Amino acid sequence: MKKLIFLGPPGAGKGTQAEILADFYQIPHISTGDMLRQAIAQKTPLGQKAQMYVEKGELVPDDLILDLIKERLNRPDSQKGWILDGFPRNVSQASFLEDLLNQLDRAADRVINLEVPDRVLIERMLGRGRKDDNEETISRRLEIYRERTAPVIDFYRKRNMLEPINGNLSLEEVTASLKAAIEN
Repeated sequence: MKKLIFLGPPGAGKGTQAEILADFYQIPHISTGDMLRQAIAQKTPLGQKAQMYVEKGELVPDDLILDLIKERLNRPDSQKGWILDGFPRNVSQASFLEDLLNQLDRAADRVINLEVPDRVLIERMLGRGRKDDNEETISRRLEIYRERTAPVIDFYRKRNMLEPINGNLSLEEVTASLKAAIEN
């Protein structure tokens, strides 16, 4: 059973690597970003609320995200493991998640932090061609990431759960590093 949390700045490759590994280990890849984009596309009440924040390059409020995560972790396919991608984004979310996982008796095994230099992140995100990816919103998202998510790295480091991985390598090299860290 693999229960993994993927951290890292926007554009670090968390989603891509999480998909590859979820497929390899046959566990669900739970991406808050994908769940939000789906809710926005389907114009659900949650999606409509979230869209206002996304358009400004701001983070969607905790309570909206927490409801999504709790519901997703309770589905049958999540019972044998999962990869959480893009969550938690701040210490209060990390703390909530820790409590939730303890209640479900499914504490995370490892927290992977993909590390990539900002210059590379900006190039990657501009190359994705998403509507909300322009130099200004990307810089804002990286700024928000540094302010709010960096303390999450310390949260997990203090719990001896953090595994830093160099995300500035080829796709295959990053996948190999991740598998080695997970199997270790």
